[in-house]
Amino acid sequence: MQFSAAQIALLINGKIEGDANAAVGSFGKIEVAGAGQLAFLANPKYEEHLYTTGASVVIVNETLELKQPVKSTLIRVADAYSAFASLLTKYQEIEAQQLSGIQEPSYIATTATIGEKVFIGAFAYVGEGVVLGNNVKIHPQVYLGKNVRIGDNTILHPGVKIYHDCVIGKNVTIHAGTVIGGDGFGFAPQADGTFQKVPQIGNVEIEDFVEIGVNAAIDRATMGSTIIRKGAKLDNLIQVAHNVDVGHHTVIAAQAGISGSTRIGNGVMIGGQAGIVGHLQIADGAKINAQSGVTKSIKSPGGAVTGTPAYDYTSALRSQAISRNLPEMEKRLKELEEQIRQLLAEKV
Repeated sequence: MQFSAAQIALLINGKIEGDANAAVGSFGKIEVAGAGQLAFLANPKYEEHLYTTGASVVIVNETLELKQPVKSTLIRVADAYSAFASLLTKYQEIEAQQLSGIQEPSYIATTATIGEKVFIGAFAYVGEGVVLGNNVKIHPQVYLGKNVRIGDNTILHPGVKIYHDCVIGKNVTIHAGTVIGGDGFGFAPQADGTFQKVPQIGNVEIEDFVEIGVNAAIDRATMGSTIIRKGAKLDNLIQVAHNVDVGHHTVIAAQAGISGSTRIGNGVMIGGQAGIVGHLQIADGAKINAQSGVTKSIKSPGGAVTGTPAYDYTSALRSQAISRNLPEMEKRLKELEEQIRQLLAEKV
């Protein structure tokens, strides 16, 4: 597909400097892009590449002041990074629209309801009572259990498994290998030292505009629902346990784990490899540093914690500063002790 600078500027509300008819058909990093490619410049440390790049079109911030002439056509926007992201999204949507039809072999139950412009890849399994909205893309080897519901424009990448009764909203993207609705980790200890399984009869509900990365696991509720709310973004290799509630527009980085029945507020940021124990409340806007172990609720909106067990981020920085000064403090303490000994000796 080929697009002119004028067409791209219209899509991202930009202003053109240079040849409005300059055509591009692919994307490239500004330092290596060549003719017929589109690049962007958002980080000032890469500005030197703007004057040498071979890209036909470059998206830049409207505030950028050129230090040298440029060969590329420029499209100026308020925020080059966001504009480029929007453009990539539109490009993906165009590509996705080209996928349609049902590949063979695949299994689709006679009781399943299939919307318009749906794509179902080879070796997919669509179970009894499944409902697929319009423009849903089911890639090869996806499994959809009984009564699963998938909203419009949702994309399930290869190998995604969604167990029975789970509900996926509109405009959701779930990447390869992720499992939605596996049993929560519920076992009741018995007097003889064994464990009796507690049946997990709830489900998982994923609201609109959620994205979930590769090989994540979101467990079904014991009763009720495990919920991932609108706009949340989950990275690869994340574990969300039964009855967890993840708030709107919360972001969780790779390898984080959230134990059962914890409530994560809206707009929370959770760093990679963080662990949160069960039955906690995490306030809106909280920030949890990477590799933190959260053992107590975070009750103050916007609060930040770090470490294991996690504690206030500002206090942690002070403690780290003090720790770095310990050798010097020890030296000064020994000098003071020596001065005191000398004073006591003089009195004797």
